[in-house]
Amino acid sequence: QVQLAESGGGSVQAGGSLRLSCAGSKLSSGGTCVAWFRQFPGELRAGIAHINRDDHSTFYPNSVKGRFTISVDNAKNTVYLQMNNLKPEDTAMYYCATRDIRCSAIYSVPAFPYWGQGTQVTVSS
Repeated sequence: QVQLAESGGGSVQAGGSLRLSCAGSKLSSGGTCVAWFRQFPGELRAGIAHINRDDHSTFYPNSVKGRFTISVDNAKNTVYLQMNNLKPEDTAMYYCATRDIRCSAIYSVPAFPYWGQGTQVTVSS
């Protein structure tokens, strides 16, 4: 079984939208806080959205606040990242991750033990 897997990446023009999905066996058996990260070439992964599945509380850095929305459908054990008004600088590999304790802020990579393989998002100008 795949613990976590992302889908929904692809190519889009600037100003467009994409919705990423994160699902897998880990979300059926835990996954209290689910996160989206992105990684630019040559840089470290950075958190861009976190959600607690129990109360749907969310956290975003200023860089994506207002454009990206994380949500969860617990019945489907799936977490989404809706990305609107995409810009070329949003081009990156996007990853979902989870941990079995709540989040109270944006955390860094070591805070999450479970990861998907990533999905590429490319935004053209």
